[in-house]
Amino acid sequence: MTSNSAPQPRLSTPRALARLLPFAKPAMPRLIGGAIAALGAAAMTLLIPIVLQFAVDGPIASGDATLIVWAALGILGLGVLEAVFVFLRRAFVLRPGMGVEYEIRQQFYRRLQRLPVAFHDRWQSGQLLSRMMQDIGLIRRWLVFGAILLLVNLLTIIIGSVLLFRWHWLLGTTFLVVSIPLWWVGFRFERKYGVLARMSQDQAGDLATAVEESVHGIRVLKAFGRGSHALHKFRKQVDDLRTTELRKGREVGLLWFWLDAVPMVAFALCLLAGIYLSSIGQLSIGELLAFFVMATALRWPIESLGFLFSFLIDARTATDRIFEVLEEPNTIVDPAEPVTIAQPRGELAFRDVHFRYQDAAAGERDLLDGIELVVRPGETMALVGLTGSGKTTMTTLATRLYDVTGGRVELDGIDVRALRLDELRGHIAMAFEEATLFSASVRENVLIGREDLDIHSAEADLALREALEIAQAHFAYELPDGVDTAVGEEGLSLSGGQRQRIALARAVAARPSVLVLDDPLSALDVDTEALVEAALRRVLATTTALIVAHRSSTVALADRVAVLDAGRIVGVGTHSELLRESEIYRHVISSLEADDLAQREAEVNL
Repeated sequence: MTSNSAPQPRLSTPRALARLLPFAKPAMPRLIGGAIAALGAAAMTLLIPIVLQFAVDGPIASGDATLIVWAALGILGLGVLEAVFVFLRRAFVLRPGMGVEYEIRQQFYRRLQRLPVAFHDRWQSGQLLSRMMQDIGLIRRWLVFGAILLLVNLLTIIIGSVLLFRWHWLLGTTFLVVSIPLWWVGFRFERKYGVLARMSQDQAGDLATAVEESVHGIRVLKAFGRGSHALHKFRKQVDDLRTTELRKGREVGLLWFWLDAVPMVAFALCLLAGIYLSSIGQLSIGELLAFFVMATALRWPIESLGFLFSFLIDARTATDRIFEVLEEPNTIVDPAEPVTIAQPRGELAFRDVHFRYQDAAAGERDLLDGIELVVRPGETMALVGLTGSGKTTMTTLATRLYDVTGGRVELDGIDVRALRLDELRGHIAMAFEEATLFSASVRENVLIGREDLDIHSAEADLALREALEIAQAHFAYELPDGVDTAVGEEGLSLSGGQRQRIALARAVAARPSVLVLDDPLSALDVDTEALVEAALRRVLATTTALIVAHRSSTVALADRVAVLDAGRIVGVGTHSELLRESEIYRHVISSLEADDLAQREAEVNL
């Protein structure tokens, strides 16, 4: 479903919800004020039967019109006060509830940004999205509405039940004894509904993932005529969610049945007992009427328990889902005592580097198995190898997108794990083969790594122009709003080659000491690639670069070439040296040249 982490022991519902207290603490005074106001409204409701008993046994029985008016005004006043308290409850809790939601959402997003790439590899984006939007909103509604009403209604039931004994012990005992089955019903409901609530929320996350994948892959689905296949798969997921929601509905309906039926049985038995007690003179008409008004007043709090218990369990499940992310261990963090590189030279070294993914099978060989490589300051090193040799994985270690599982990666002789992440990623910039752009302007996308600049300043304009020129991305100035044109979601309004050039410009604009390029020119035509390579030579003359090469023309940019085979460096040298000495390199180069030739022929045919 979401992650491969081991299941954690299930907390009790109170302990699970108690994890929200740090978020709710700033809002507690007003939430408590809202609870007090709700209790005030409940108190007015419980006082009405007592005033009614006084009116029936006193003024109405005696026929005193003045006292009848005063009794009626008293009941009216209690009703007005109840409405005022209800208004105050809403006024107290609305703003702080939004503040709690805001803080949880901020911390959740901050956590997503800080968790390592390995976490995002394991989790579906739809699951994270459903937690961010649906679950956090549900928690806010429960804090400001469900939790307060559940507390107040339980207290109302307890206080009201005690007051029932005020008129006669037999009536109160009958009402309470008949209500005992509700406790068993509530226990059963919590056990079954909790499982269904978690299943429903997880299925909603899977559904969000399916929608996201279909929207992002709409071109592929249309091109291959697979829309009906996607719809069939989506319908199956919708059916599963509908089935779960119907099961939830049946459980809630069954709870409501018992919450409706049991009080009615209690009312009937109490009516029989009350008539008998009244007939033998142990209960006045006013007392009997007040008892049933009180019992009726308790009906809504009792009936509401069905909704409030289901709300409670939904909130508990949402809290579990949120804290699964918030409590996810983060293995890639800043060191306790960071080292600083004041004047970076740009030497990048891999010292006996080993790496394997967390889900690798026991006994399986490391994906990177003892890498030894030094890229000298100002040197351009091309990294070549057949598919699956570990080239891309190797590039992710320099900026700690992943951490090595053995050995160390060094920048200027310092283990990269000894540097603050912000500093490390300021010294090393990356451009990926799969160019990801944000829903923002070209300017914002290119200058995303220049926090030192006001992106609308003259200095920023100069840095932007230089980066776009090096990446041969002049087309940006010809867009409808020039470099301030929004490129749309993930930059899909641009071609693949245009996105790659914007991403390359982004890496260049960061002015790093080390530039790591993972085949950033794969989507370019041959002529554009040649122009970009010529411009890159100017940048690479003063910048250390590690370039993953899938074209022989990219290899030509390099001072030296490292050959990667099955997770090991099997040769390092100039192009001509490796051609003479390495059979593996000759095989790799022949493969790259064959790919180049095929691409050139395809471009000519077009």
